[in-house]
Amino acid sequence: MAKQQSAGLLLYRQKDGKLEVLIAHPGGPFFVKKDNGIWSIPKGLYEDNEDPFDAAKREFEEEIGLPAPGGEYIDLGEIKRKDGKIIRAWAVEGNIDEGKVKSNSFEMEWPPRSGQKQEFPEIDRAEWFGLTTASQKLQIAQVEFLKRLAEYLKINFSAHTSDGSVPEQYKLF
Repeated sequence: MAKQQSAGLLLYRQKDGKLEVLIAHPGGPFFVKKDNGIWSIPKGLYEDNEDPFDAAKREFEEEIGLPAPGGEYIDLGEIKRKDGKIIRAWAVEGNIDEGKVKSNSFEMEWPPRSGQKQEFPEIDRAEWFGLTTASQKLQIAQVEFLKRLAEYLKINFSAHTSDGSVPEQYKLF
């Protein structure tokens, strides 16, 4: 079996003196009522013969509906999820209006075993969050990208809630 590998971009900005990142909520019927621990950086699969940086920019445009911003890209490296999937990410400073996000879509049988096909957006929304909130919303493995970005920007950050407790989704692991 070929290894699963994704590449993505973490867009960040400074707003009112605080760092914010743009993350995406997955679309489709399985995620409608889910929030913490399922958001992701805009990313997608790429093949071995593909340049991961080019794939990251392509996937950003497919999921966000806007071209990847220009600027200085920060290589955040790779993380490996518990299921073995490898995710490579870059960060870049930029600002987009999350109201203009328009994702590509996918088709699936819904409801299950109904024989009916429905189309759903790959992501149903993207939003700007401060690092603490983003660390609660992101898939747990991807929080490492927030830590690496904060370290690069020399910002004090640990993946805990504002009251100092460990986010709920971390207690599951």
